[in-house]
Amino acid sequence: MTDWTAQQQAQRDYSYSEFAHAKIFVFARWCELSVERHKALPTDLSGSCKYGSLFMNQVFGGAIHGHYEHQYNMIGGRIVDLSHDAMDVGKMHNPYRHEPDFFAIPQKKAALNHCLPRVDAWVLRFLAEN
Repeated sequence: MTDWTAQQQAQRDYSYSEFAHAKIFVFARWCELSVERHKALPTDLSGSCKYGSLFMNQVFGGAIHGHYEHQYNMIGGRIVDLSHDAMDVGKMHNPYRHEPDFFAIPQKKAALNHCLPRVDAWVLRFLAEN
């Protein structure tokens, strides 16, 4: 299994414009997933941090950081979080705390790996479209 807290190789250079494209793209996929699951359409990226951080990690490299409530990316020494303005993140006391041992929990590793097939498909689509 992958160590998500270790630096990953980027497929594309990170920039603010690429962040904007990625955010729009992932939100559209998050909406599609909600429809697939027969849930109400989301108004933001609340609840998407596993998918969003894996997506950013696969496209822009860096490492995944976080804790039991939230995960985000560290790319080039900066915090990068697609869901930075989501309602659930806004309600957290310290969303950017990092607990590396959290990512060593077998259930957490399994949960991330369970998301990978979908994220991998999103990454391929994103790279082909952009």
